[in-house]
Amino acid sequence: MAALGWLTPRRRSATARSVLAGEASAEAARKSQEVLLADDAASAAPKDAAEPDFPVLGDTKAAAFFDLDNTVMQGAAIFHFGRGLYKRKFFETRDLARFAWQQAWFRLAGVEDPQHIQDARDSALSIVKGHRVAELQTIGEEIYDEYMAERIWPGTRALAQAHLDAGQKVWLVTAAPVEIAGVIARRLGLTGALGTVAESVGGIYTGKLVGEPLHGPAKAEAVRALAAAEGLDLSRCAAYSDSHNDIPMLSLVGHPYAINPDTKLRKHAREMDWRLRDYRTGRKAAKVGIPAAAGVGAVAGGTAAAIALSRRRR
Repeated sequence: MAALGWLTPRRRSATARSVLAGEASAEAARKSQEVLLADDAASAAPKDAAEPDFPVLGDTKAAAFFDLDNTVMQGAAIFHFGRGLYKRKFFETRDLARFAWQQAWFRLAGVEDPQHIQDARDSALSIVKGHRVAELQTIGEEIYDEYMAERIWPGTRALAQAHLDAGQKVWLVTAAPVEIAGVIARRLGLTGALGTVAESVGGIYTGKLVGEPLHGPAKAEAVRALAAAEGLDLSRCAAYSDSHNDIPMLSLVGHPYAINPDTKLRKHAREMDWRLRDYRTGRKAAKVGIPAAAGVGAVAGGTAAAIALSRRRR
């Protein structure tokens, strides 16, 4: 992959593979930005007059970066994607059982397990090897409708819409394959997506990655690279995540938010006086400054979660 000339040299604490993954994801996101269309039909509820003016209307030096799994969407995108590929006979029953176990762990524990992420990555790479990129993109559209659309947290969606309504760009930042992340971003009317870049030659997957999965420090590198390319002021940007693994990304911006946080992130967010919002229970934000539309979404999200839990118990 050609070097990114717009990325200014600096000292990095991340590994070389994290940097490579971050830069590759940023480059892929910028290339795909032109084909992602905004969804004008989606709109946020009116803001409460008493809330602070954030995001700032017309501040084009600001943008928002949203983690995907358990922040924007319940569960992990790669596991839902695996279910869809199994339905299309990409792999066998024993592989589906592994996907199901990993997804169950994710939902019960509420945190990302590095070994599970590694296993899911290896499984996905072996499954898509030899398939065309265009084929997976088309299938991704179908899988979104089948398994993902109903799992979007309304509250987090409202937060993203608030940034869009303010004239700011909104990006997903996820370890999921960039092609799948791009489908989700487009369906939600977002600007684009930063995701894990799988190597392809002649439009066919080789079964290898460019760098490493966009996870932990690699996410921060991707956001930093994209901000440099877009001319953003990170001190005016916002980032949203549920996982302590994303503390490097959250620490980059001036407005970090802990959404549905795991135990470690909740503790860190409180120590750092970051804003908190939990859509799993509908609890109020720990600080003011969350758009009112997101409060409405919290109730809807909590209700949906309760209904789903009730169904599983029957």
